[in-house]
Amino acid sequence: MSLSIGIVGLPNVGKSTLFNALTKAQNAQAANYPFCTIEPNKATVAVPDARVDALTTKAKPKKTIYASVDFIDIAGLVRGASKGEGLGNQFLGNIRECAAIVHVVRCFEDGNITHVDGNVNPLRDVETIETELLLADLQSVERRLEKLQKMAKGSKDAKAAAEIMQELRNTLNAGQPAREFVLPDNEAFLAAWRELGLLTAKPVIYCANVDEAAVVDGNAFSSELESFAAGRQAGFARICAKLEEELQGLSDEEQTEMLASYGIEESGLVRIIRVGYDTLGLCSYFTAGPDEVRAWTIHKGWKAPQAAGVIHTDFERGFIRAEVIAYDEYMRHENEAACRADGVLRVEGKDYVVNDGDVMHFLFNV
Repeated sequence: MSLSIGIVGLPNVGKSTLFNALTKAQNAQAANYPFCTIEPNKATVAVPDARVDALTTKAKPKKTIYASVDFIDIAGLVRGASKGEGLGNQFLGNIRECAAIVHVVRCFEDGNITHVDGNVNPLRDVETIETELLLADLQSVERRLEKLQKMAKGSKDAKAAAEIMQELRNTLNAGQPAREFVLPDNEAFLAAWRELGLLTAKPVIYCANVDEAAVVDGNAFSSELESFAAGRQAGFARICAKLEEELQGLSDEEQTEMLASYGIEESGLVRIIRVGYDTLGLCSYFTAGPDEVRAWTIHKGWKAPQAAGVIHTDFERGFIRAEVIAYDEYMRHENEAACRADGVLRVEGKDYVVNDGDVMHFLFNV
């Protein structure tokens, strides 16, 4: 299960600079003019996790595999993008499959970097992007509604789904995002909802891109955006994309020293991923042994069979039981045999709710 995050925002807000920093690859050309990103950029990056590092040191496996995040950098959107302005609607489709959206907002003044609207105004910029996302969703819903209305002539289920789709269209027309629409218990509608992948239904992480002077305490622009995000009960992260890019090419020790010189404890990558996990309600469990140490991403509250299913569907289908050791206990004992002898290795069944950091082995039969 890989977390997929789409990066959106106006041109020249620092999206591609952030993408370069996050992926440690200069494959998203950052330039001081709109639309320099003319193809969506996608990269898969490992999720930094000190627990994986510690498990690797302890278990000494042949290989280590971290959890991963797919970042997708989308060309800068402008007013009218949903109608084809700028690079237009073609890029919006690239984020329909993403689990969340990172909305990068410019929160710094720099006369050398052009702003498409002439000046820095975070909430205006947010409104511009969110209006385009909403209009794109409205187009998708109207097309699906037309299809359902044709099907409704011979199907009660389709008729009911069309009526609900009409309510959703009314919600969007009123300027409300799809995430505020209360989903009904109607499978025909829910199937259409899942296929649509509505952009305004996705959780949003508002990312304030500040300059070096504001990276620790923020500034008036980022504070305004942070308050806005809190009012939306949305995720928020403050980063300095320029600083993050400067970190690339440095050793881990040099990066730590540089971050410390600014009074920062974690990189923008770690911060955005952490906020992303919290926003989506995700956590990790681990498998550890001489062959491999690996982190697996699951939703909080998942039971053992569901967690096993991210390794292979057969694990879920044929689940028998799981052997579980809490991370702290695993690290406290000399080895797995010592955990078993001390009674901290537990055998859990189908109703066990997996905890963040559990070290697990699954027994299954198909």
